[in-house]
Amino acid sequence: MKTLFDFNFKNKKALIRVDFNVPLDEHFNVTDANRIEAAKPTIDKILADGGSVILMSHLGRPKGVEEKYSLKHIVSITSEILGVQVKFASDCIGEIAEKAASDLQPGEVLLLENLRFYNEEEAGDVEFSKKLASLGDIYVNDAFGTAHRAHASTTIIAQFFPNDKCFGTLLAKEIDSLNKVLKDSKKPVTAVLGGSKVSSKITVIENILDKVDHMIIGGGMTFTFIKALGGQVGNSICEDDKLQLALDILHLAKEKNVHLHLPVDVVAADAFSNDANTQIVDVRAIPDGWQGLDAGPKSLENFKEVIMNSKTILWNGPLGVFEMENFANGTIELGNYIAESTANGAFSLVGGGDSVAAVKQFGLEPKMSYVSTGGGAMLEMLEGRTLPGIAAILE
Repeated sequence: MKTLFDFNFKNKKALIRVDFNVPLDEHFNVTDANRIEAAKPTIDKILADGGSVILMSHLGRPKGVEEKYSLKHIVSITSEILGVQVKFASDCIGEIAEKAASDLQPGEVLLLENLRFYNEEEAGDVEFSKKLASLGDIYVNDAFGTAHRAHASTTIIAQFFPNDKCFGTLLAKEIDSLNKVLKDSKKPVTAVLGGSKVSSKITVIENILDKVDHMIIGGGMTFTFIKALGGQVGNSICEDDKLQLALDILHLAKEKNVHLHLPVDVVAADAFSNDANTQIVDVRAIPDGWQGLDAGPKSLENFKEVIMNSKTILWNGPLGVFEMENFANGTIELGNYIAESTANGAFSLVGGGDSVAAVKQFGLEPKMSYVSTGGGAMLEMLEGRTLPGIAAILE
């Protein structure tokens, strides 16, 4: 696996695909700069070598050229984070981009305009990729969040750099962290899978059953399993068309000697609201008109024991509706157990939009071994797929 540490960038122009798809408020201020900060180590290394940097990214889902999706809005905060005055090109190909790139001196950083102002980007157009490629000497992919898309700047472009392409530090760390779970894990390995639907996690479950010793199922998908086992789930979210699938998963887990842990009690509510009446009930006997919205205390005790005895932990999906304060306890406690286990030497990987949002919201991010930046990309890797953006560098 070639990373940027295999290259010296002195007097070279590094063309880096970053993921600067950051949220902006109505005044175009960046409200969460994590993705820009995550790219800093890669950029710093290249500048320290005496190279220059050309950054390319998308922002949002523009329909053609839309001012509100211009990357010019993030120039000042990017300059601030990098400690370098970032130059901006108001196009990503053509004369403007070519002139800005050729004028770039060692130690300088140039940000190109939004790649998705061109339909050719998402179409994976070869001619468009070639024009982008002409701007730099070495191609660096540091955008894990888009590595599962075969777009021009993430995948197709790599063919124009047969010997001069590599992973940036962020993407290399993502691959390394996932490999620690999927290939080089220390046992026992535990996967915690939460979220609302079994259907969205089925391929992940099937792929990782060969790699884990314990699987904790939480969140809304709990109730599909419980109903399949003959339990009463009241008004809880449940995929009635997936009951047989749930039974198949339980059977497969048993076959593979994987201990599958379901909640035994839940915090049930009489409405989907933070102000609803609540009671703690047996997960198999949720009264009509009530719905399970968080893991109960006995479930958490059981989960704690599993987590504390694990050496590798993957967490994807919350245990309850953590966005509502009264149903956040299960997710917070789970995060605390994983943090404690990590402090005791376990390797913990957190990924998937909701779990990442939860660890950030509850201040747990620094206590995890690694928090993934790419939800969809991470899920596809967990499903056992080879991501096109990664394959293009390895070829």
